Amino acid sequence: MVVLVFVGLILLAHYYLWHRMVRSTTGPGRLRKALTWGMVGLFVLVVGTFVGTRMELGSGLAWPGYVWLALLFYLVLFFVVLEVPRAVAGVFLRRAERKRAAAPELTPKRKRAPEPELTPEPVAVLASTAAPVVEETAPVETVPPAEGAAPVEQVAEKIAPPAPLSRRLFLGRATAAVAGLGALSTVGYGITSALGDPVIERVKVTLPKLDPRLGGLRFAVVSDIHLGPLTGKAHTERIVRMINGLEADVVAIVGDLVDGSVAELGALARPLKNLESRYGAYFVTGNHEYFSPGGFAEWIEELGQLGVRPLRNERVEIRHQGAVLDLAGVNDLNGTSQGDGPDFGKALGNRDTSRSTVLLAHQPVQVGEAARHGVDLQLSGHTHGGQMAPFSLVVGLQQPVVSGLATVDGVQVYVTRGAGFWGPPVRVGAPPEVTMLELA
Repeated sequence: MVVLVFVGLILLAHYYLWHRMVRSTTGPGRLRKALTWGMVGLFVLVVGTFVGTRMELGSGLAWPGYVWLALLFYLVLFFVVLEVPRAVAGVFLRRAERKRAAAPELTPKRKRAPEPELTPEPVAVLASTAAPVVEETAPVETVPPAEGAAPVEQVAEKIAPPAPLSRRLFLGRATAAVAGLGALSTVGYGITSALGDPVIERVKVTLPKLDPRLGGLRFAVVSDIHLGPLTGKAHTERIVRMINGLEADVVAIVGDLVDGSVAELGALARPLKNLESRYGAYFVTGNHEYFSPGGFAEWIEELGQLGVRPLRNERVEIRHQGAVLDLAGVNDLNGTSQGDGPDFGKALGNRDTSRSTVLLAHQPVQVGEAARHGVDLQLSGHTHGGQMAPFSLVVGLQQPVVSGLATVDGVQVYVTRGAGFWGPPVRVGAPPEVTMLELA
């Protein structure tokens, strides 16, 4: 059902673009047919990209397919926004055409001045016996057209001024030009943002019952790295380098590390073994770990070999300056369908409730259950901050927090925008981030 809905939406978006970019900008003929088939090809490209990346058939279609998907989204967005100005402009142009058509009838006709009457001059009448006078005229020579010259009718057609552009074509081409320029500029900026260095966000969180000795404990929080067909090993190396530069006490990787199997992406994850922190690096599953063709279990094992400890519905004690902090982690909600869902009771039960607890949970929506178990702070990802504005408005309908720090049901929740991207290598209004979070 999800696949059918997705394909239906993509098909509808391409039809709308065909209507606005092809039918409204061209007349019947070869050009319209060629552009129509081009639009069909782009639809097939998008579907093929999703099928190919999910089945790990190679990354040949990934770049053009995902970039076109971003352009498709912003073209549709710009055209929808321009529908009202386009309709208003059409009304004014129709009125102008009516005025021009009515102008000759409204202008009074000028009376022509009477032509003077000509009085015939007297003509001498010759005698009937006189011979008629015949004047000889020079014969008129007809010059044949030069060999290869175009007939007069064709020359006249070439000299004739072109027909004025119709209102429909003018509005269609003007709207397409504005939408195309807007979409290209937006996607170009978004690619630069997505492929650039993540932003370092520094956040201080005050926990009322935190042991004063734990004040200053620092977490490097990163999520949604999304190792996949569009990222290389350098993407992981850069994130590891940035995290190590923060000199954090704890590294928290809050899900959606990969978009593929260990066989395909294992080499891209290898730099994670170089992560540096005082008390270790920890990981919880995100929804994309459960989409892996090789299964989520192989990534749990792989990360363990890289020195990153998965917290699978469990908790550990972080001892710092003689005080203890409980660090817990729960599996993602998508693991439920594979018998690997979150278990808050297992992760948070039978603990000393006088100690502060930090919970790693991929989706912010899991905060409701966290509140029932007395969690002080939840660290999450999943949302990408919307990734491509204005998707943040849609994400806000699903999750209680889109990005940043907020309080939900008495629990403070910090949601990172993530250090990577999913699908199109584009981020608009939500730059990638690595967070340095300090407890107080």
